[in-house]
Amino acid sequence: MYYRSLAALIWRNLTGRAAVGRNIETYPDDTFLVSFPKSGSTWARFLVANLVVQNEPVTFANIDRIVPTIYIASKRVVYTLPRPRIIKSHENFDPRYKRVIYIVRDPRDVVVSKYHHEVKFRRLEDGYPMERMVKRWIAGEFDQCGSWGQNVGTWLVARQHSPNFLLLRYEDMLQQSVEQLKKIASFLGIEASHDTLSQVAELSSADRMRAMEKLQSDVWKLTRNTRKDIAFVRKAKSGNYRSELPQESIAEIEAAWGPLMQKLGYDLAMDAAKIPSATWDSFHWLTWRQQTNE
Repeated sequence: MYYRSLAALIWRNLTGRAAVGRNIETYPDDTFLVSFPKSGSTWARFLVANLVVQNEPVTFANIDRIVPTIYIASKRVVYTLPRPRIIKSHENFDPRYKRVIYIVRDPRDVVVSKYHHEVKFRRLEDGYPMERMVKRWIAGEFDQCGSWGQNVGTWLVARQHSPNFLLLRYEDMLQQSVEQLKKIASFLGIEASHDTLSQVAELSSADRMRAMEKLQSDVWKLTRNTRKDIAFVRKAKSGNYRSELPQESIAEIEAAWGPLMQKLGYDLAMDAAKIPSATWDSFHWLTWRQQTNE
C-alpha cells in the first residue's frame, strides 16, 4: 500500500496533477489573495473573478481555474495561467508574495465559521463543545498556517505600509461592497464604472453563491465529499459570535489578541484593563516594528 501511494504521488507530480502547494513558483506580477481561513476568502475570490472575467459566468465549477488556491489547484493549472495571475493563499507572511490583497475578519466570527466548517467536513462531530473547539483554535491546532494572531500579525508587521499591500476588512466589504471593490480594482489596475462594480457585487452575492452551491457542490472539489445538510456559504454576516460564542470563549479570544483586534477596529467586550500584560507587550512590540519599518 505504501509503495502504491508513493508511486501515485510521484505520478501526480510528474504529470502536473499534484496541488501546487506552498512551494509555488512565484512571479513579480502575481497578486496573492491572502487571508486566515474562514475570513471570507471564497467570497473574495468570486468578487475578484467577476471583476477580471467578462466572457464567462463565474461558478464553483470554474473558480479554481480563474482564481486558483495553492492547496487545491494543480501545477498544470497554475503554471499555465495567463499572467498576471491572481492566486489564493492562507499562508503566513511570505516574502515571495510581492503583491497582496489581505482580507481580515473579526476572529470571534472567524472561529464560529470555522466550527461549522469542521462539522461540515466531518472533522468535528455534531454537538462538539464550542468552548473546547475555541481553546484548540486559539492554539492554532486546526490550520497549517497557525493561529489568527500569527497570520494577521506577520502580514501587518511586514507589509502594512507597502504600496503593494492592500488590507481590507471583511466587515467593510459587507457594508460597502462597491467602495471596497473599487479599491480592489484600483490595486489590480482595472478601470471599472460604478455600475460595473455594482454588477460584480450582485453576481458575487451570498444569495447567488448559496444557490450555486446547491447545484454545484458535487462538482467543486472542496465540497464534493462533505455533508450536504450543512451549507458551505453560510450567513455571510458580521457579529454572529454574539449569539453563538460562550462569554468565556469571547474573553479567551480577546485575551489572546485584544490589542491587535482594537488596532484593526474591532470593539472588545472585555475591559482593556483585564487583558493580560503579556498581550499588551506583544502589541507594543508589533507597533514598534511597524514604526521602525516606516
